[in-house]
Amino acid sequence: MDLTRRLFLQATAAAGALASFPALAGARYSSGDETARFIPPAGSVDCHMHLYNDRYPAAPGATLLPPNATLDDYAQVQKRLHLQRFVIVTPSTYGTDNRCLLDGLHQSNGNARGVAVIAAGISDAELEQMNKAGVRGIRFNLSYGGASLDDLELLAHRVNELGWHVQVVAPGTQLLDLEPRLAKLPARLVIDHMGHIPQPQGIDAPAFATINRLLAGDRTWVKLSGPYIRSKQGAPDYPDVGTVAKALVKVRPDRLLWGSDWPHPTVALENKPDDAHILDLMTQWAPNEKDRNAILRDNPVSLYGF
Repeated sequence: MDLTRRLFLQATAAAGALASFPALAGARYSSGDETARFIPPAGSVDCHMHLYNDRYPAAPGATLLPPNATLDDYAQVQKRLHLQRFVIVTPSTYGTDNRCLLDGLHQSNGNARGVAVIAAGISDAELEQMNKAGVRGIRFNLSYGGASLDDLELLAHRVNELGWHVQVVAPGTQLLDLEPRLAKLPARLVIDHMGHIPQPQGIDAPAFATINRLLAGDRTWVKLSGPYIRSKQGAPDYPDVGTVAKALVKVRPDRLLWGSDWPHPTVALENKPDDAHILDLMTQWAPNEKDRNAILRDNPVSLYGF
């Protein structure tokens, strides 16, 4: 059965469920108002989204200060993506204050897991409370917020005892210098946003070779997220970054994840990407159904413990 016919049949099968949703008039912080044509397999996970609430003060020196973005706002995006499960990531805005994340986990009815940002002095009791709440990883954001790697190995060792992973977002060029440290981490490693591979070099960039070497070590995962961040060719298909995504799928589909990066905090309000169309790009990036099932469902279910 060809892909077009398969997608049509999947969409027809899902029509009854979607009919129960209220009419979609777009979603906050996402352009477009159509649902994704591609229907992910049941149990799929959006592995990267953020929540913002001005009840919680921004950390001193924070450079990204988006408006409030709530679970109710995100629910409209979920309907467009045909997804229920998701991973909330504490953004750089809040430093090591994870209250917004923990509130989101509490309200998610078991459909969410979390990635927190923690200080070196965090107690074992606090880590255990986060673990019970659904946190499954910690993040070092080297692109925004001035995160320090001074305690990378120490914290990686502590969270590894809980079965958590270490998530790193950094400019692709910085991954070159970090590679020896990242390769030796005691905890599993997740790299955000396809490693921020610079364009137009793409798969010819040294950073892409770095990611391939890390993937070969069997303890690294890469998120197929934020294609608009490094793309020079732009919307709607981001073909230059799409080439990177396709190459990663050929290398290790069993170590890839997909994330929306909603509410797209690095993008101006008037220029938000179309989340449904970005999900539809998965049919181009991973044309094999088995690979898509692994990326969207099997890999995140295993990594985040759904």
